[in-house]
Amino acid sequence: QVLLVESGGGLVQPGGSLRLSCAASGNILLIYAMAWYRQGPGKLRELVARINSGYGTDYAESVKGRFTISRDNAKMTVSLQMNNLKPQDTAVYYCNAEIVALGAVGPDPYWGQGTQVTVSS
Repeated sequence: QVLLVESGGGLVQPGGSLRLSCAASGNILLIYAMAWYRQGPGKLRELVARINSGYGTDYAESVKGRFTISRDNAKMTVSLQMNNLKPQDTAVYYCNAEIVALGAVGPDPYWGQGTQVTVSS
């Protein structure tokens, strides 16, 4: 059993900051890429940021310069530092990881439960 548990969501005013965290647990052998996705009201889920096992990163154009993704392999966590938040950032944010679990022959995608981020005055 593999779980991803997210924390750090909440309500913030435009221009404010939040830091999201996601911790993996369970019978994990390896974690490859880790990422954050989000889904706003009436929108499709989109990739926000991704960090691979070599610490290379990718960001959605809309968040470049404002968001930073990082990971701690020892703690099996991935974080998303979000600065200068805008109302358009309002969404449910989901943690994603490519994980090789015990008994698996290769990596499979796992998802967190989602955490709400609301940017509003």
